[in-house]
Amino acid sequence: MIASRSRLFSASLTVVALAIAGQAAAQDVAPAAPTPQSHPPAVILEPGQPVPGQTAPATPDAASDPHIVITDTPATPAIPAVWAPVPTNAEGRSAYGLYLAGKLALMQGEGAQGSDLLAQAERLTPEQPRVREQAFTSALLTGDLDVAAALAPTDAAASPAFVEGGRLVRLVQDYAHGDARAANAALAAQPIGAPHARAGLLVSPWIAAAAGDWTRALQPAPTAGDPLTLAFARINRATLLERRRKYAEAEVELKAAADAPTIGALFKRPYGEFMERRGRRDEAIALYRAAMAVQPVDPGVARALQRAETGGRPPASPDLREGAAQALVTAAAQASAERGNEFAAVYLRLAQNLHPDAETEYQLAQVLARAGLKSSARAALSRVGTEDAALYAAARAQMAVSLEEEGQSQDALTELRRAFAASPDNRQIALVLAGQLMQLKQHDEALALLDGPVLNAADQGANVHFLRGAAYEALNRTTEAEAELWAALQAAPNDADMLNYLGYLWVDKGLRVQEGAAMIARAHALEPDNGNIQDSLGWAQFKQGQYDTAVDTLEQAVDKEPANAEINDHLGDAYWKVGRQREAVWLWNRVLVLDPDAERRAEVERKIADGLDRPGSTGQGVSN
Repeated sequence: MIASRSRLFSASLTVVALAIAGQAAAQDVAPAAPTPQSHPPAVILEPGQPVPGQTAPATPDAASDPHIVITDTPATPAIPAVWAPVPTNAEGRSAYGLYLAGKLALMQGEGAQGSDLLAQAERLTPEQPRVREQAFTSALLTGDLDVAAALAPTDAAASPAFVEGGRLVRLVQDYAHGDARAANAALAAQPIGAPHARAGLLVSPWIAAAAGDWTRALQPAPTAGDPLTLAFARINRATLLERRRKYAEAEVELKAAADAPTIGALFKRPYGEFMERRGRRDEAIALYRAAMAVQPVDPGVARALQRAETGGRPPASPDLREGAAQALVTAAAQASAERGNEFAAVYLRLAQNLHPDAETEYQLAQVLARAGLKSSARAALSRVGTEDAALYAAARAQMAVSLEEEGQSQDALTELRRAFAASPDNRQIALVLAGQLMQLKQHDEALALLDGPVLNAADQGANVHFLRGAAYEALNRTTEAEAELWAALQAAPNDADMLNYLGYLWVDKGLRVQEGAAMIARAHALEPDNGNIQDSLGWAQFKQGQYDTAVDTLEQAVDKEPANAEINDHLGDAYWKVGRQREAVWLWNRVLVLDPDAERRAEVERKIADGLDRPGSTGQGVSN
């Protein structure tokens, strides 16, 4: 079976999305940080189920509605096992139903709806700390920051992840709403604790500066802690010192961060920007070049170097709200690098509320997607505007990834067209667009793109040859298809999809059956669990008259891909050849309910009517 074009699209689209995301993302190398403290999950019990931690089962009235029982701990206040009566809202919906509906919505990626339903459940059950915690978390992840601030747990028995996270949200929101003095006073009295201490450490000086408390704002950075966080704290202090025109002290901090072992290259760019603002352009250029020597693919440093070398205007120092937002983005990047995507989403939401920024929105979409909140991730991507063409193209490509995963192929194509229009010289996006056009059988347009100046270059890779060969094959231009697929295979001789594609072409069209069968066998050895390649192997055996062997191989392929119309069709042909005609006809009828294309449907209907070996039936199968 020729390699699935949808599979080819998905793989290439993921590659381009990751590549573009890597260009747009903040630095993500970080040392280990404290792991968020775990907390008991909510447990939904039906009447009569035992409550975890209790020796005797709960014994509600058998006629009562299902109810919520939250896993208890010795430090948690006792919670009633049964509600009587069951709490309901004005519309008659029970707390239990709202809770379940909210959890289901979150599981399906509908973050905003899930957050609202859980908040409604919490209002009916304020005495249930775990319901409150989950409502708080969902409000955070979906961006309802003021709602989250109101729901933030304060009970000393609650998990620090919730208590300290709630304090961080409340205080940053106080600052966002114009009350920096209250937020600063609260932070002075009690800093944000673990597991959100890093975010608190980085944002607090900015809030202090906004409150006019420059003594706290300019306190020296701590000396104990992970080196990366401490270096970022020094950068923050340097920026605030620069705002106070204490340039010599600012440079001391910047130089210390830039000279730090292992991580210093990360901080040569902010040091260089400071140099540019001080009129020391040559020193800035030297710093940028030193950073490029360590990390040559950092696009931010590359842009800074180009700007400095061409005499461009240096970037302005951030204002206080922007600086606080950048501090939270830094905390988010470190949390994300440690796979704390939920924490990262919270910090980025807070940052966006302080200072909206397209790159931060894009980063938010990335962490929301990794946290499983696909709908919220798409909403964030949709808010990335066209001001930065490369970032807009990246967002549109990432949107296409998400839509394709949801089966919305036409919408994914629309997004890819937008991405390519915004970045018409981007080879990766052009290649993925061509793959999506192929998947949707728009072969002529795909071929025009593949033959255009962006992709038809001297250094075009195996994937371009592969897609061009697939386009030629779909247009029945077999000789040209062979040449392109052979070129692809020379560039990637151990690629299973490429071996399978050319091998199947030769076998199915009777061109070089034995050579094609050998290629397919190599592909199968590389990916033995791939049902599509196993189908190709079985079909090669069929075409060589090895019908009994083909039956065994194709049965295994159907086990791996039971809903694949082509594989079922091939197995039906093999059954017919070994005398199992009744099973063959049953399988052909099954093919008709598996949404085959028009050509395959017509061929299968002929075989059902006339059999495989009777006049009018080719028995050749139809390639994808």
